[in-house]
Parts: sequence; structure tokens; C-alpha cells
Amino acid sequence: MDSLERNVLLVDHRLPAVPPAWRLEQADDDGVRAHQQLRRRAFVEDQGLFAGSDLDATDLDGRTVVLVARGTTGEVLGGVRLAPADPDGPDVGWWTGSRLVVAPGSAPGTGPALVAAACARAEQAGALRFDATVQDRFVSMFTRLGWLTVGPAEVAGRPHTAVTWPIGRLAALAQATKSPLGGLLAGLHLGGPGFVGDDGAPVPGTDVVAACDAILPSMVERDPGWAGWCGVLVNVNDLSAMGAAPLGLLDSVGARDASFAARVVAGLRAGSQAWGVPVLGGHTQLGVPAALSVTALGRTDRPVPASGGRPGQQVRLTADLGGDWRPGATGRQWDSTTGRTTAELQLMGSVVARTAPAAAKDVSMAGLVGTLGMLAEASGCGAVLDVAAVPRPDAANVGDWFTCFPGSAFLTTDDADRAVAPAGPATTGTCGELVPGSGVRLRWPDGSTTSALTGPVTGLGASRGVAGTQIPRRGTPPGNPQESS
Repeated sequence: MDSLERNVLLVDHRLPAVPPAWRLEQADDDGVRAHQQLRRRAFVEDQGLFAGSDLDATDLDGRTVVLVARGTTGEVLGGVRLAPADPDGPDVGWWTGSRLVVAPGSAPGTGPALVAAACARAEQAGALRFDATVQDRFVSMFTRLGWLTVGPAEVAGRPHTAVTWPIGRLAALAQATKSPLGGLLAGLHLGGPGFVGDDGAPVPGTDVVAACDAILPSMVERDPGWAGWCGVLVNVNDLSAMGAAPLGLLDSVGARDASFAARVVAGLRAGSQAWGVPVLGGHTQLGVPAALSVTALGRTDRPVPASGGRPGQQVRLTADLGGDWRPGATGRQWDSTTGRTTAELQLMGSVVARTAPAAAKDVSMAGLVGTLGMLAEASGCGAVLDVAAVPRPDAANVGDWFTCFPGSAFLTTDDADRAVAPAGPATTGTCGELVPGSGVRLRWPDGSTTSALTGPVTGLGASRGVAGTQIPRRGTPPGNPQESS
């Protein structure tokens, strides 16, 4: 018997296919009504948890999602609802699940499947916190599914337990993008004393700051013009985060042919013109996979370090909330810059130079929380981020905004009495503080905090000046050359 015959005999086609006992779906109006009927029978009539009706404000919230399990003939066997925690307030990325119910006699596993589906749907909605309050007899089911117990609670006078679903989206992004750096770069002392882990590096003996960024090859291949534009954007941002005025760019382009390279260069040219920063030279190679790297040179005699933060300082985000998601990159890349004038781009880019904060960093591929974690790590401390206070576009949910590349966005830290300079069309919000310790915690409207990053992001460690001294405290510098543009 050859291998093909052996493989065929692994399936016995004489046995009839067994259809699943149920399917999960987001409920339509009929499904919502069926779910409510199951709820009434279970929570009002059978258990007496509620008198008359268990309907509440969450049922009236247009953002509420109901998931149902339907049997093979279409009947609703069970359901669960999930929604933002505050039915009357904005969605700040804190969702709750409730009213899990399964009809008597339903197939085993219906309830756990609904719970798992609710977790996935909450994360899809951008939730970074997902809670539930469950009857004590069901706690073991939730913990088997991976939920964590928070503590005792009470609903309608009956004992319950508060549980939370651990959402690791922020930690996973930081782990994937930044955690290998400490080991990879050990011994290089990049940036020099006081600037290890910064967005750019002061060139010793000069007032020049150099920065270099590569664009993901997959992005260059998929959207070469946008990749060229971003090659300018991310490098100008790196200089701007250190308070440096950009002087010029060098590019290195790899492409399969001249036609493809021309599309990348067109994006570079457009970005160069938009920010008013010349491309000074570079290198082009054809007949190779798509690749793009850009180096930027800027100038400042008082570079702002990422390591200047200290516990007690406020965290501020200055971000351009205009624009929308880049087509084909919803939830990953925010495009505000292609709609801005040169004057607007230069004004936003000079905000760090004109403010002279204690510490600054531009938000890049590690996302908002990962970038804050890097700033805190370089400063030898931790951070708390007030989720509801973070400036955010209406079109972006919290999970996406906290993990995407946001275009033009800068994190700064300083004492509370030190104001941030106007940034043109960008919005500035105070949204947290630096604290002793390490990592980043998220603070929610109810005053509780949850862990986002448990420790250092890069492993590069705290950055200090020569012989362990801190970077000198900076005053407000004279006008930046970009201000007159």
C-alpha cells in the first residue's frame, strides 16, 4: 500500500458527518429578544435575582453587543451581552460582560463557548480591560477559561465574584518590537552617556543629532509611496522628539526594478517637500527585495533626553488627531500628516524644542504604552497612564490607538507647573505621571489600575549622564528655527 492509499484510509467516508450542536453569532433584533426571554426565565422567574425585569441601562446602550448560540434549527440556546462599562459615558476601552445564560438541556460547552467569544469580541472592540461579575458557582468555569478573580461582590443581595479577562495586547506589542534590544545591543552604548535608548544620538563634539529608521519591508512592498513618506515622517519625528531642527536626509532604497524604486522615491520626495527637509543623498539598489532606510541629521545645542523623567512628573501626550486610518492599515497606521501644510508640520515638530520638557520621546512602533514604558525605563522609574485622559481621535478605539503608529505624536514629562508650547493643529493632554518602580500601569475612571507592562521594555536600562550624573535641567531655549517657517 503506498502513502496515498494510507492517507485516504484515515477518513472513513461511510460515517455520516456530524453537524455542530450550535453556532455562535452576533445577535440580530430577534436574537436579542430571544436572549432577553432566556434571561427573564433564568434570572427573574427561576432564580429571583431581579423583581419583574432584569433589563437595565446597558440594554439601552447602542454600543451593546449580544452574542447568541443558535441550535441546528435556529433556536437560541444561550447568549451573553458585552458593552462599555459606563452606558452613559464614552468608550474608554473598559468593557464588561453580563447576563450569560444557557437554556436548560443545551449541549455541553455552550456557556464556555459564549464566554470565549465574548472575550474575543471585546478585544476586537478595542477593550484593554474586560470585567464580569459572576455567581460563585460559576467561578471555576471562568478560571478554567483563563479569567482572573478580583474579589467578592454582590448582585441583588446574592454573593458573586468579580473576575477579569487578562488582555495582553500591550505587553505583546512591546515584547515583539522592543524586548530583544537589550541583549542585541549590549556593549554598544548607543546614544552616548545620558542618551542610551533615545530616538536619536548626539554626535560627539558637535551640535548635530543623527537618527535612523528602517521601514518594514512588507509595508514598502504593499504601499511604496506611503513607505517613502513615512521614511521622512518617522525620522523627522525622532529629531523633533530630541528638540532638534532637521537639516537633511539620506536614504537607502532597495527595489526589484526602477519602476518600483520610483514609487518609493516619489514618496520620499513628497515628504521632503512637505517638511521642508532636503534629501542630501543616499543609495539605490535594484534587483533586490523591497527595502527602505532613512537617516536624518538635525541640530540643537541642548538635546532633550528620554531619560530626564523623574517620579512625580506629569506625563503629557501631544498628538495630531486629524486625518484617518491609512487605507489598508486600519487599526495600525494613523495618517494625519498627508493633509497638513508645511507650516503646520513644522509647528507640530518644533513643540519639544519650544517647550524644553525634562524628557521626551515620539510614539512609534511600540505604540503609546510601549513608548511610555521606554521613556520610563530610560528614566529609571515607572509610569501610570490615565486611560480616559489620553487625547484620541473619534475614529480610533482605545486598543487600536494605544498600539498603532499614530503619525505625529510626542510623549513629554515635566513638573506640573511647566506648560507645553502650542502645537498648532495638534492636541495636548496631561494623561498620567511617572512613579517609582518600573513598567506601566493603566488607571481607569473608577480609580483602579491594571498592569500594562510589568517591567522594562527594552532591557537597555536606565540612562544616566557621565559618571552617573543626571542630564542638566534645561530652561526654555531661544526660538527654534522652525518657528519662523
